[in-house]
Amino acid sequence: MPLLVVGISVLVLLLLMTRLKLNGFAALLFVAVGVALVQGIPVTDIPDVLSEGIGDQIGDTMLIIGLGAMVGRIMGDSGAAQRIAGKLLDAFGPRRVQVAMVVTSMLIGVTMFYEVAFIIIVPIAFTLVRVTGVGLLWVGLPMSIALSTMHSFLPPHPGPTAVAAAFHASVGHTLLYGLFIAVPAGALIALLWPRLPFVRAMDPSIPEGLVSEREFTDEEMPGMGWSLCVALFPVVLIAGAAVTDMLATSEGAFPHVVGFLGSAPIALLLTLLLAAWAFGPRIGRSLADVSDSCASAARAMAMILLVIGAGGAFKNVLVEGGTSDYIKDVTEHWAVSPIILAWLVAAILRIALGSATVAVVTASGVVLPLLTGSGTHAEMMVLAVSCGSIAFSHVNDPGFWLFKEYFNLSVVQAIKVRTSYTTVLAVIGLGGVLAGEQILDSLGL
Repeated sequence: MPLLVVGISVLVLLLLMTRLKLNGFAALLFVAVGVALVQGIPVTDIPDVLSEGIGDQIGDTMLIIGLGAMVGRIMGDSGAAQRIAGKLLDAFGPRRVQVAMVVTSMLIGVTMFYEVAFIIIVPIAFTLVRVTGVGLLWVGLPMSIALSTMHSFLPPHPGPTAVAAAFHASVGHTLLYGLFIAVPAGALIALLWPRLPFVRAMDPSIPEGLVSEREFTDEEMPGMGWSLCVALFPVVLIAGAAVTDMLATSEGAFPHVVGFLGSAPIALLLTLLLAAWAFGPRIGRSLADVSDSCASAARAMAMILLVIGAGGAFKNVLVEGGTSDYIKDVTEHWAVSPIILAWLVAAILRIALGSATVAVVTASGVVLPLLTGSGTHAEMMVLAVSCGSIAFSHVNDPGFWLFKEYFNLSVVQAIKVRTSYTTVLAVIGLGGVLAGEQILDSLGL
């Protein structure tokens, strides 16, 4: 049974990494090979399946994470991250540093991938931790929760957008309804989770090499204008591309140019060039110093990228082994409310495969026949699938490893924190969708 194989493989992975202290990259590859053999993938095909999984995952994330880490380190080494962190503290006060992170993350995360927004904001979170002396999770966890909520619930992120297209739902209405669910749910969990006893018992330190340890004087730091300009530059490019894509009615050159400039790798590459000049020669730092900052960021990212790539191999083995097809066959005849079934199928696929995008696309295919004639609003079905896909993030989710490595947690700690908050978010999201469907019906919409 494929789901049993998934469960056993996760337990074996935890044993290898916690009891035997095996490196995460090696452990993931070892388990991926074992799962491939159990699921009947031909031995001669296993290397290709692993390579394809690593290539797909690294291809999606290496440019984003690598460029983002370099931008963050340049901002940290120049004092720009400290400048922004200081202004946030001035605006919200030290007692409301979590609120500052939630507001910032939700505004940036509406249009940006989780990984992109995470990489852009995390240097500011690290700086706030150093300046205020509070725990890393006290500041970083609200940021991650807010970004997870925006990425998984709302268009124009790829999963919800793909499901909206499959269900012929209005992207604009889906976004509008989704905001009423995502914002309160995300804010509630973001402010609650760092206060839970099992989270407060953890006290991880900032990973070495990802942030500058230097304390800057006010005269040494660049101005707030330039600091914000560089930090928000990729946000403007990516958001502009998303809005243009939703509103464009022609196939002219302009949408294509905006889409190119607003693609995450290009936006971050342009941001890196801007940061290198703005926080280099413009303020008297040599390009050699800027290059050293980039090299430091790259060294710190090496193992993170390897682990994320191995997570992609694990995910691809599960997909090629037929796990998603098995779940689709089992659930397509269940006599359950379309909204609950949509959420449940997406959640099961998320547990089994790790990829939220694969989960929502597959789940949409299962529940699409139920939408016709059910009277359920298509936009609410999109949100049901989307919020189901956030549940149970664990070791086969590349985002899990990004979270674990940046917050310097053990595998068990990361499961306790991330798996729990993603699951609760998904359950609250389902409740919001069911309530929203009732409200729309009562209003006759």
